[in-house]
Amino acid sequence: MLELIKKTSIDFIGKRYYAFGLSGILVLLGIIAFVTVVLGKAKLGIDFSGGTMIQGNFAQPISISDLRAAMSRNGYTDAEIQELQREIPNSFLIRVKATSGTGGQVANQLILVLEKEFPNNKFKTDSVDEVGPAVGKSLQSKARFAVLISLIGILLYIWVRFDFRFGVAATVATFHDVLAVLGIFFILQKEITLLVITALLTLAGYSLTDTVVVFDRIRENLKLFRKRGDFPSLINASINEVLSRTIITSTTVFLVVTVLFFLGGEVVHDFALALMLGVIIGTYSSIFVASPLMVEWERKVPKRFK
Repeated sequence: MLELIKKTSIDFIGKRYYAFGLSGILVLLGIIAFVTVVLGKAKLGIDFSGGTMIQGNFAQPISISDLRAAMSRNGYTDAEIQELQREIPNSFLIRVKATSGTGGQVANQLILVLEKEFPNNKFKTDSVDEVGPAVGKSLQSKARFAVLISLIGILLYIWVRFDFRFGVAATVATFHDVLAVLGIFFILQKEITLLVITALLTLAGYSLTDTVVVFDRIRENLKLFRKRGDFPSLINASINEVLSRTIITSTTVFLVVTVLFFLGGEVVHDFALALMLGVIIGTYSSIFVASPLMVEWERKVPKRFK
């Protein structure tokens, strides 16, 4: 197996309380973000809040400030306007929050506003997306349910595959990763969309895989623990043994999602950003969250592993 880092003896477990402090801050931010999402106070995409989005391009160059002013003059003060970096020049994405009962009329109204405000600069519509408020609330509920079911599945899988304590530690670490990324998105004022939820579920799977590799090595080394009775040293040794593999895997995945972030276009921009953050946080949690939790549990409630 390729090794970027030769044999190491880093005391990861000895630094666990510093890691717990940092993780506590990240989880707290994530909980605040989750509560704001549930209450509808967060910056939600039209997938969840309901709204209309049109995408297209102008025949001639135009500034975002002129577009925003035109929208405001016609009652769309909450319009979000984004210039797209595409092969077709002068491309824009315009989003507004739809109100109950407007249905398909909103998109037509937006196009009429553009025709009226810029009669000499034709706007060609590429796509129109609309989501009603009722559908948005339904999608919110289903997204929360999907995340919850995935985490319960992780707990059951690790419980059967390893041990109940391993399952709890892996599930806590996965919760930590999802909440941490959600909290960072909240701080950055990024929209929470279905694509971001997809990224969080992808992150949960990646984090679990990374944690399972460490846990598998811990299980292999448990016979040494029974002989020496030094569980923290066992955990440290196990993490150091798989450290090179962890770094190689995380680096390659991070490079792929970084390319996606810069070259994938606006549609997948936030998806790639969530995965970039998730790779970093997921790697960190498998070393500094999941494994140290096992040490703390064993220290307070000793158990003879099978």
